[in-house]
Amino acid sequence: MAKSVIEPGVCGMITNVTVEDKDGMNMTLKVDSQCPAYQDLDQRLPEVSMMAGFDPLGTGPIYDACRTKCKHGACPVPMGIIKTVEVAANMALPKDVKVTIEK
Repeated sequence: MAKSVIEPGVCGMITNVTVEDKDGMNMTLKVDSQCPAYQDLDQRLPEVSMMAGFDPLGTGPIYDACRTKCKHGACPVPMGIIKTVEVAANMALPKDVKVTIEK
């Protein structure tokens, strides 16, 4: 199992993701989000392949499911979900991702 807290920035709508290995190939998703675009994501996409991280950037079932309701191209939630899937599948080590923006 892997868990993540995705803090998207100025909107402040935090998304919590839990991913569990279902059968060695497929992962179940649990999503708890303050963002209306993701509140039913785990119902629309209850499980994904452990190979989700190998889809080309911006493609695959996670991005497709997120794109149906979220129209903000810079939203980090889809990427955060993919990173969490990789950790749950033992295909990556748990390490925080950080973007620092200044003006």
